[in-house]
Amino acid sequence: MSSYQTIIVEKRGAVDWLTLNRPDALNTMTMELVDELSGYFSGLRDELATRVVVLRANGRAFCAGLDLSGGGFPDDFTPQGIYAIQKRIGNIYRAMRQCPQPIIALVQGPACGGGFSLALASDIRIAGASARMNAAYIRAGLTACDMGCSYFLPRMVGASVASELMMTGRFIDAERALRVNLVSEVVADDQLEAAAGPYIEEMLRTTPLGLRLTKEGLSQGIDAPSLESAMAMEDRQQSLTALTEDCREAQRAFFEKREPVYKDC
Repeated sequence: MSSYQTIIVEKRGAVDWLTLNRPDALNTMTMELVDELSGYFSGLRDELATRVVVLRANGRAFCAGLDLSGGGFPDDFTPQGIYAIQKRIGNIYRAMRQCPQPIIALVQGPACGGGFSLALASDIRIAGASARMNAAYIRAGLTACDMGCSYFLPRMVGASVASELMMTGRFIDAERALRVNLVSEVVADDQLEAAAGPYIEEMLRTTPLGLRLTKEGLSQGIDAPSLESAMAMEDRQQSLTALTEDCREAQRAFFEKREPVYKDC
């Protein structure tokens, strides 16, 4: 278990279960929560024994966005001060995409603004039936282009639906999120942890390096300027993984009809 103040990190073998833990405040983001999330995800780059992260929240909300009561944010209302805060919060989402572990988000209740972006920056999203997500930034007098939303959302749901959600700030519920491919599945709120199980089990059957490079390759492939660029990266990745002992172990386990035992080498 972790010694954080606003999040809980429970290690279950090769899986970290990260729980936002400000339920009485709908898990809204204070500066303390921002820094703990940023520090945790940044630290994952060197934590290769951790292979998968499950991101969830205590209480009835996933994360209702920024703590508008103040939340310990500096009172430097200058362009330079606000820009510094933007970068500080934004480091969470950069670190989520840069860490080598796949992130499974379990979303229940409101996921608004920065909370919406936490779900978007994850690799797989499973929604509880109560999930309601929106780009709340625009409803606060700002633009909806914040915390990676303008990058993530159109790539997931297309330009038309992204424009609708971002230009209105309207909520998208769990069932519609499933229809537009924003989430992988919808389950009852009390089944969210169980729903993550099959994804985790299947990921852990892959080789450690293969899983890490798949996340990296997907991120690079989405922005690849051409098929040739994407395939050049794929060729290098396959040449690297094909020579590992874990690759040979995966093949042996397949033919011997047993679970593989990987050594990350």
